Amino acid sequence: MTANPLLHALVPLVDDLARELDERERYRRLLHALRDLVPCDAVALLKLEGDWLVPLAVEGLSDDTLGRRFKVADHPRLRLLLEADGPTRFPAGIDLPDPYDGLVEGELAVHDCMGCLLRVAERPWGLLTLDALEIDRFSARDLDVLQAFASLAAATVSVADRLQQLASRASDEYQRAEVYRAAAQPQARPLLGQSAVVRHLLEEVRSVGASDLTVLVMGETGVGKELVAQALHAASPRAARPLVSLNCAALPEALVESELFGHVKGAFSGAVGDRRGRFELADGGTLLLDEVGELPLPVQAKLLRVLQSGQLQRLGSDREHHVDVRLIAATNRDLADEVRKGRFRADLYHRLSVYPLRVPPLRERGRDVLLLCGAFLEENRARLGLNNLRLSADAQTALLAYDWPGNVRELEHLISRSALKALARHPRRPAILTLTAADLGLDEAARPGAAEPIGKSADAVAVRAHVPVALRQAVDDYQRELIGAALARHAGNWSAAARELGLDRANLARLGARLGVADDHRGRR
Repeated sequence: MTANPLLHALVPLVDDLARELDERERYRRLLHALRDLVPCDAVALLKLEGDWLVPLAVEGLSDDTLGRRFKVADHPRLRLLLEADGPTRFPAGIDLPDPYDGLVEGELAVHDCMGCLLRVAERPWGLLTLDALEIDRFSARDLDVLQAFASLAAATVSVADRLQQLASRASDEYQRAEVYRAAAQPQARPLLGQSAVVRHLLEEVRSVGASDLTVLVMGETGVGKELVAQALHAASPRAARPLVSLNCAALPEALVESELFGHVKGAFSGAVGDRRGRFELADGGTLLLDEVGELPLPVQAKLLRVLQSGQLQRLGSDREHHVDVRLIAATNRDLADEVRKGRFRADLYHRLSVYPLRVPPLRERGRDVLLLCGAFLEENRARLGLNNLRLSADAQTALLAYDWPGNVRELEHLISRSALKALARHPRRPAILTLTAADLGLDEAARPGAAEPIGKSADAVAVRAHVPVALRQAVDDYQRELIGAALARHAGNWSAAARELGLDRANLARLGARLGVADDHRGRR
């Protein structure tokens, strides 16, 4: 490699340092220049976040790579690159699994790879990696070029980080780093996505997260409303305080008030001592009320009082407690329609929807499906003890063509189920497991006759056939039919019907009232 080609590639990157570029474009140009200097089949830029390496930009790797998060302890090659003083090459035949096996476009195994640590402010920032499908593609000269390139790459990522920090301060978004730090923890997933709708959602999260406004997070079942709530909390000045959650649909009506506001000893049968409610537990932090549309009307009135005054009374007590809580509510219902039907208080609705935030369904997110798959594939790879878990081309096509009525949750469960199904085909555990369209079974799931109808209603059958119809309406019709049939079998006895359906009687009565079943079956309660 002569000096001229090296200078020819580096000069534009030096010019880029003084230019205002989008972060992704800056990283794309960086990798493109590296690939020109050292011809290879794939390059990647990964950022170190805690114990994880997160891909920020790739070339030559499958689309799902950007959704993966590589735990350093699980990938010895990446760990060695982080520990090395300079560029390191791993030639063919070395007995260390390659994290990119199966991810380089067109082939399963990588035959030659190298990489180096990037340092910013004398601290490890991340890695540059290069991979080739040919044996002995890289040489000692390429290692020298990578060493020279690493300094400019470190300057590039340093500039990108600095510009991001300045933009955050200018927009009063200083909590952005907290969002990424929280996302780097194994127990918290980041909000992944590069589609326009997700980028808009992330901007809204960063904007309203730094405020103390009450947020109503709306979206279909399985879209990730709880993740949005976690990101809002992490982006707020309350991030160091607790985020407390309550699923309003998971509790019998009699216990909701106690869970929210607490109780004192003797307040009801079984109250053997004083107990703080979720509001007090979240004091100074954030309270997430999931499925808030399921709250009974009497509890809604008490919730409104707390939101207005910050004062609450434990159940069975006259003593006032003051709380300072930022409220986030989540629902898959149309609360405005619930207000019109008299099932939700209008004043509470307006108090909750100070800032309404819609989480887009997966079918609106385009190729984000593959990015999310990357995250779920990496989780299952570690769980199953594989070197890598990948998608075949026909599997990617099937995933992009599917309608995803169950959204991200359905995708997560599908990947886990398909990985086990594919593994069962192999008598000996393979190093690289490829999921095919047949493993996913989406074509079979989409056929109208592939499963028994979930009910007799036309809407319910239409959901199985993927006829465009509201999923919520189909579920409501099915539930209405089941409850009506159970009540008919028990002569209108709601307690007997609840036992048959495996539900709490009060919950069944509330669900029946919402679905309009109570008006048709006025039997014994």
